[in-house]
Amino acid sequence: MKNMISVNKKTPVEHPILDSIKNRWSPRNFANTPIKEEDVKTLFEAGRWAPSSSNIQPWRIIWGTKGTEMYTRIFNCLDEFNKSWAANSQLLWINAYKKTMNTNNKENFHALHDLGLFMGNVIHQANSMGIAVHQMAGLNFKKAQEEFNFTDDYHVATAVAFGYYGGNPDDLPEDLKKQELETMRSRKKQEEFTFNGNFKK
Repeated sequence: MKNMISVNKKTPVEHPILDSIKNRWSPRNFANTPIKEEDVKTLFEAGRWAPSSSNIQPWRIIWGTKGTEMYTRIFNCLDEFNKSWAANSQLLWINAYKKTMNTNNKENFHALHDLGLFMGNVIHQANSMGIAVHQMAGLNFKKAQEEFNFTDDYHVATAVAFGYYGGNPDDLPEDLKKQELETMRSRKKQEEFTFNGNFKK
């Protein structure tokens, strides 16, 4: 097993929040510990109970654990930047969503929002299990669409890498290693995105 290094991130919250939110972050390096299929199913179960518009549940997930053909097929759909680090993850997903309502061809404007709620549940569950989650926009959407036989009323949205916290940053390219070892996290101030009145740029 690789030598594991714990990176202690500092999250300077201005109001008290749940530890599971405060302690979550998205590493690019993971412990060399397999994720069992039963644990994958637990993550799916958490996502399954996410709310969705009209209970349509538009999410569709392609998944594979490391060492399997499915993992390789998903990995091959990632862009080159994400390939440079995601190979050390223990589980890869591709997330897609159904673009139309179930009963007609009317566009489901809320499907992407609902996929986000699904992933919010998954991340909460994963963090409680010591599993880190890193979501990726960097993949070849058209290649994934064809590779996994999605029809036209589905849209491939994101890829996701999973693994237990505690990887060795030395395994990363130098620029990513520097990011991995940064301890202070940051976010916009609430005043920059919340308005108790009219919107302001």
